Amino acid sequence: MRPFDAGRGPGAAGASRTATEPGSGRVVEGATPGTRTIGGVLAALAADFPDLTISKIRFLEAEGLVTPHRTGAGYRTYSDRDVERLRYILTAQRDRFWPLKVIRDALDAMDRGLQASEPDDPDARPRVPDPTADPDVPTATELAAPPVLRLTARELREAAGLDRSTLDALETYGLVRADSRGHFDDDALAVARVAVALAAYGVEPRHLRPFRTAADREIGLVQQIVRPARSAAGRLPRGEVPVPEDPTPEVLRLCVALHTALVRSGLRHG
Repeated sequence: MRPFDAGRGPGAAGASRTATEPGSGRVVEGATPGTRTIGGVLAALAADFPDLTISKIRFLEAEGLVTPHRTGAGYRTYSDRDVERLRYILTAQRDRFWPLKVIRDALDAMDRGLQASEPDDPDARPRVPDPTADPDVPTATELAAPPVLRLTARELREAAGLDRSTLDALETYGLVRADSRGHFDDDALAVARVAVALAAYGVEPRHLRPFRTAADREIGLVQQIVRPARSAAGRLPRGEVPVPEDPTPEVLRLCVALHTALVRSGLRHG
């Protein structure tokens, strides 16, 4: 069963709109589009739960397991999420013989972001979602990829929209670095473009110096972590055992992920 949002149905109490109930064509005064009356909910669930009654739905509402929206005229209206919530409750009662307390705990878990279990899951309780790739965190492969670009200072300025003085400032504060031939790589271009974007908010290169300091500290930590592994790899006799893969990209990815999570948490709770 897919997870659902257990919040109240869309719309505000006292709305003066009308909407057509899905499946019945009935016009419901004060309802929002896509919602159902209690009779519409009964019809939607009847095929799977033929013994379901309006009294049972009202009982579940009285127990606080489902909270339909009330129109200005006092009519209950149920969103698709409300219907899925009721389907979960009824399935748990019929197939798993769960008492209301266990169902209430499961619903509370899903309200807090846990995922509903699959019907054939032997544990059946809601679970923490599996981790997914964070689009803001590069993969270890991306971090290990060699640079593609070698840009002159002029090419970098033109590609990023920088003036000469801003590029000079970025170099002064260690935010971009040229190689021995005076060329800048992909990372320098990414930094320069971010600096240009932040300049629209009044952020100057000197304000970005803490990012360089923080990055250097993270790099130092990564090097400290991976140094033993690199040393061990260097001591292995060539050809006797496979040389372990350099852990640097993966350790760096984990540090970047931690940094991203801490910043996100700070913004949310600060």
